[in-house]
Amino acid sequence: MIIVTGAAGFIGSCFLEKLNREGIDDIVAVDRLDGSDKWRGLANKRIQDYLDKDDLLERIRSNRMPRVRQIVHMGACSSTTCTDARYVMDNNFAYSRELALWAFRRKVPFLYASSAATYGDGELGFDDDPALLTRLRPLNIYGYSKHLFDLWIRAHGYSRRATGLKFFNVFGPNEYHKGDMASVLCRRFDEIMAGGDFRLFKSYRADYKDGEQKRDFIYVKDAVEAMFFFIVHPGKTGLYNLGTGEARSWNDLAKALFAALGQKPRIFYIDMPEELRGRYQYFTQARMDRLRKAGFKTSFRSLEESVADYAGYLKGKTYL
Repeated sequence: MIIVTGAAGFIGSCFLEKLNREGIDDIVAVDRLDGSDKWRGLANKRIQDYLDKDDLLERIRSNRMPRVRQIVHMGACSSTTCTDARYVMDNNFAYSRELALWAFRRKVPFLYASSAATYGDGELGFDDDPALLTRLRPLNIYGYSKHLFDLWIRAHGYSRRATGLKFFNVFGPNEYHKGDMASVLCRRFDEIMAGGDFRLFKSYRADYKDGEQKRDFIYVKDAVEAMFFFIVHPGKTGLYNLGTGEARSWNDLAKALFAALGQKPRIFYIDMPEELRGRYQYFTQARMDRLRKAGFKTSFRSLEESVADYAGYLKGKTYL
């Protein structure tokens, strides 16, 4: 049996689709459902059971879980703008630590989601070399909570018993419930279809023109292929970047959507909120050497190919 936390969420539900496609349905899906449509990420999946996140902890504390062969821990507070530090640390660090310790005691492979937010402003680059880990300085509590868990894994000698993936800018189907944390493609799509402009933040650095801030965008369909690689190869442990290795600008992203819709680009630049200006990443680009050396050889889709595919889902808000 495989436990997948955050199973109704964006990446988690897409990963369930990948498992089902590979003929795997002995899955316990774990999440915290709310008033949003997040539950729809589970509606078309084959699973054996569903547990609330608190119920999972209660069951592992009382030794009432059946035999588990792998844990995929995607559940977290994913908001990069949340300022409730206690809530974020409880969800992203304390919960992760307890689940990981349970897995390690039972020699259950543990795959978990880290984040490119751990790299902070990128001054030290985006190299997942373990020797650089302690030098990273995240810009927000979300990034810090993920970084602290990475550090805890290393400090307690668990690096050979866990696999962490530093997700870069993931976008694609099933993110519709995420509100402000959904990709800009998801948030702006209906406006674009109605003839509106694609609104992007202005730049506040002289070395970047408006809209030329860059991100390593990775399509969720590619991200789950990399995740599945580690399910098939549970002995491949450590901390790995998961991006494409190619930074593209927000302007490129907007133009790709207009091209997918057969429209001329309409891009308008808006002021960045004051509270974001001091902790905004102007450039991210994953160094992918370690993932490739681990044996993952699958090619990633181009940004244009990914956006064109996603546009088909956005038109009907359909799910993987």
